[in-house]
Amino acid sequence: MHTSPLRRALTSAALLAAVTAASATPPALAAPTAASAAAASPAAMSRAAASALTSSAAADVTVDVDVRAGLATVPTTAIGVNHAIWDTELGKPAVSDLLKNAGVRMLRYPGGSYADIYHWRDHTAPGGYVAPGTDFDTFMAAARRVGAEPMIIANYGTGTAQEAADWVRYANVTNGYDATYWTIGNENYGNGHYGSAWEADDHADKSPSQYASEVVAYSRAMKAVDPDIKVGAVLTMPGNWPDGIVAAGDDGTWNQTVLRLAGAAIDFVDVHWYPGGGTAAEALSRTEHIGDATRLLREQIDRYAGPGAGRIGISLTETSVGVGPDTQPGALFLADAYSGLLENGVFTVQWWNVHNGIGTVSTVAGQTDYGDFGLLSSGGCLADGSVCEPALNTPFAPYHGLDLVAGFARPGDQLVRAGTGNPLVTAHASRRANGDLAVLLVNKDPDRAHTAALQFHGWTPSDAAPAVSSYLNGGDAVQTGGTGDVSGQVLPAYSLTLMTLHPARTDAAPPQQPGRPVAGAVTDRTATISWPAARAGSRPIAKYEVYRQTAGASEQLGETTGTTFTARNLEPGRRYTVTVVARDTGGTASWSSLPLTFTTAAPAQSACTVRFADTNDWGNGFVGSVDITNNTSAPVAGWTLAFTWPTGWQSVSSGWNATWQQTGTTVRVTSDAAIAANGTTSVGFVGSYSGPNVLPAAFTLNGTVCSTG
Repeated sequence: MHTSPLRRALTSAALLAAVTAASATPPALAAPTAASAAAASPAAMSRAAASALTSSAAADVTVDVDVRAGLATVPTTAIGVNHAIWDTELGKPAVSDLLKNAGVRMLRYPGGSYADIYHWRDHTAPGGYVAPGTDFDTFMAAARRVGAEPMIIANYGTGTAQEAADWVRYANVTNGYDATYWTIGNENYGNGHYGSAWEADDHADKSPSQYASEVVAYSRAMKAVDPDIKVGAVLTMPGNWPDGIVAAGDDGTWNQTVLRLAGAAIDFVDVHWYPGGGTAAEALSRTEHIGDATRLLREQIDRYAGPGAGRIGISLTETSVGVGPDTQPGALFLADAYSGLLENGVFTVQWWNVHNGIGTVSTVAGQTDYGDFGLLSSGGCLADGSVCEPALNTPFAPYHGLDLVAGFARPGDQLVRAGTGNPLVTAHASRRANGDLAVLLVNKDPDRAHTAALQFHGWTPSDAAPAVSSYLNGGDAVQTGGTGDVSGQVLPAYSLTLMTLHPARTDAAPPQQPGRPVAGAVTDRTATISWPAARAGSRPIAKYEVYRQTAGASEQLGETTGTTFTARNLEPGRRYTVTVVARDTGGTASWSSLPLTFTTAAPAQSACTVRFADTNDWGNGFVGSVDITNNTSAPVAGWTLAFTWPTGWQSVSSGWNATWQQTGTTVRVTSDAAIAANGTTSVGFVGSYSGPNVLPAAFTLNGTVCSTG
């Protein structure tokens, strides 16, 4: 057993109290044993009986699945997990086979914060523990057995660019491993520059500008050896510390600085996401942050990384849940988070960790949770011997969630929008090349089953019974067989359900997918959308249909025979996501294009102008300043400024120079004072947020939409 010296480094999520236990104790691994036997599947119900059951229970959840609302295409690297040099099971055939069977296609090495103390040449990590038989060649053999691409973390904290370049040479020139993905360091913003220090960093200058300059040097040295590799830089996930903070002596945040100085030298950015939450319910609700967080990150890349920033991908190489990590909340969170992140274009999502070790033992939803952040049991016990984990390599609940996600999101599938009106039931959908549609349903309600009615938009299912797999609370295997049919399913409490449905038959080959659209000439009320033409299938293309994605069925904005469309009657300062579908002369539709998201502008000219700024941010709150200018020749005697927060986790805590009031997400700022003709008044407030801080983009003064400056 290896104890306290490794408490800091087993996971690099030390900044969040909710997941501190992940780095508590390295796994004390017993001798290898086979994984526990899978539970027997329940007897399949007849289709008639299933239909009768579904129809007899009133559906309380409606699931809208819209294939016209395309999202991302699933890459081969999508399903990932971390592998660490302190794990004595690294590379063992039993573990590699379990990972392969769960659909893992990317493995990260040498493991979290250990990356910044690890020296590959002599396989040492001064100040930490290195397990026997975990060197780089062993890891690569395991990756090949799994069928997974490696993602390797080059040592930034105590290493050099030359050391990293030599590693690339050994891997790809000497041994022909073809290791493509290399990240420079791990959570290097945790080096003390922002006050918290858990990441090793020997550089005298610990600023983001120093990290960025070293990233450039590392990238040049490594690509001089193998120009085909992809190099990644460490950023922070919007909404997670230290996002938004500008440290003393810096002229921007960590992300802004790294992207501005190193954007031209990198191929992807690497972020971690530990959303926290004091209860299982709160932790599971945090997946609603994903869309805004990834969009803000993409906007930062596009704004600061310079020309060609669109080539820069996003990897998310550590995530887990802080409550119930090895029981059902872990499985539910994993399925929801992986799906949501992949929908938003992240090219790999990686769970922390394969093994991690016993932590704080508790009971979650009737099951013993060992506080273990691993996919597989380490087989260890508490120090006093009072509680022991299951046998070594027994899969925990998140492993089964990963198994279902790999079956849901297969490489080449197109993820499409699916949603419900119930926050306790989330839905995801993917379209396959053979026409099948997979729907993943997550019931986060620990106490109640829900009956889900499925509605399909732009796609018609056949009458054939769907294939159904599920993972239930306390289960030790994924089960096959469900309760329902193509129109609905009963979702047991705290469960994952995967349905695979077949399409109604069509004999015509559809048009090919149109290219990703782009927006031009965006104003407050209009946007011109254009896209590369689709290639015809069995019949000529008759038209293109443009859809706006919404929570339910997409809204058709219009159609055209060309490849340009002007959307009109839009709302100022509002975000729109649109897709394009080609339809042939026989009425057969193509797959949806990839999505385009844009935000309409404020009016170019108005009777008022608002300048809104975040002037001082501390990670979960900020000071906001608002300047209101009266652009008319007459004073405004008494005024009300109104705006709406883009999310439900933002609020005004206090304000000055006016009366501030928030109802729901709408903020009203009122004053009896006058704004002079062509004059400006300034007000301010303290705001708080518990997720990505998306600033408002539209403001009205006494009902008039203002321009922004």
